[in-house]
Amino acid sequence: MALQIGLTLLGLFLVLLFLGVPISIGLAVPTIIAMTSIYAFDVSVFSGAQSIFTNISSFTLNAIPFFVLSGVMMTHGGISRRLVNFAKLLIGRLPGSLAHTNIVANMLFGAISGSAVAAATSIGGVMKPLQDEEGYDPGFSTAVNAISAPTGLLIPPSNTLILYALVSGGTSIATLFVAGYIPGILWGLSCMVVAYIIAKKRGYPVSDKVSFHDGLTIVIQAIPSLSLIIVVVGGIILGLFTPTEGSAIAVLYSFILMLFYKTFSLKDVPQMLIETARTTGVVMFLIGASSMMVHILTIAGIPTAIANGILSLTDNSNIIMFILIIFLLFIGTFMDIAPAVLIFTPIFLPVVQSFGMHVVHFGIFLTYAMCIGGITPPVGNILFAASAISNVPIEKAIKDMLPFFAAIIVVLFLVTYIPALSLTLPRLLGLI
Repeated sequence: MALQIGLTLLGLFLVLLFLGVPISIGLAVPTIIAMTSIYAFDVSVFSGAQSIFTNISSFTLNAIPFFVLSGVMMTHGGISRRLVNFAKLLIGRLPGSLAHTNIVANMLFGAISGSAVAAATSIGGVMKPLQDEEGYDPGFSTAVNAISAPTGLLIPPSNTLILYALVSGGTSIATLFVAGYIPGILWGLSCMVVAYIIAKKRGYPVSDKVSFHDGLTIVIQAIPSLSLIIVVVGGIILGLFTPTEGSAIAVLYSFILMLFYKTFSLKDVPQMLIETARTTGVVMFLIGASSMMVHILTIAGIPTAIANGILSLTDNSNIIMFILIIFLLFIGTFMDIAPAVLIFTPIFLPVVQSFGMHVVHFGIFLTYAMCIGGITPPVGNILFAASAISNVPIEKAIKDMLPFFAAIIVVLFLVTYIPALSLTLPRLLGLI
């Protein structure tokens, strides 16, 4: 029975995906069909609907629309230029300064907005004309923008980590947030190393020196935006408010910031709300469809069968983690981050816990691996966004991204096999 259901789910999902059906539909339809092999059709539909309602009726998930709205407000609030200037100031006079600026700005904007796509479009939109003016190859510029955008999914606040906290059985969101800092920063630093080598080889220019007065102005302009991270994440870590309350505070802070920067306009409010509703609807439907699939997988005993199958091959934890890395990098090429986290967490978490891997460490590992999928075709929505904003064909960007892929995959192996990279900060703060 487990084999029949597993093949039905996988086969139909791949067919629908190949036909271009949205992933949420591609998850829901095979699940309902697989359910009919266990229940009557009416019971299958009722059970599926109940599973969707139960799993999205979570107080924790209320944080997602608020963080999405905060990110949308940040995008409309015109902070990208200020963060680019601040990042440029931080970088100093490195060869290929604008490439490094792009990477650091994506890390900062992604951390503030919680959206890799928003980072790729907002920061990429600011950086493109500057890089074109200084003679940067468009493929290289697009590659730098795309490859560094996912850092915002690791550096908090992160909606992906919130989803993982929910599906992993209530893992502390504050602990996951803190655990994401070092891996996220290492991702960015590895990209900067590659960018430095390429910039040095191609002779890309160094940015002009900034005067003390201009530098001070840039810092003052950026501090209000950067303070959002301190207020929201700091408050969650210190236990001053819950992640959901923190997300609402992020919206209020973003609104105040728009007033401070004088970028708030009533005519933008409907568009911001529509963007928020559209993004939240997609995420919630993905959560609901994924929860249906997890429900039928659990009933059929597929997670247990997969766990037993992997453990029967080897009991060497290093080999098991290597297998998971290869699998997740492959699955990430055609599955979005959210459904992948929701589906594979209950399947693989028992496997890694069997040899003592910490649930927080696994969450960071899983998120990191799936973030790479966001910049790989055919379902690399972050790559598509970066390519669209720079008007560069994806195949050209991919060619320039190859050395960056090598660097971030090296960091993935470090994050996988060195738990301290994920767990040291939470332990220092007494969260573990």
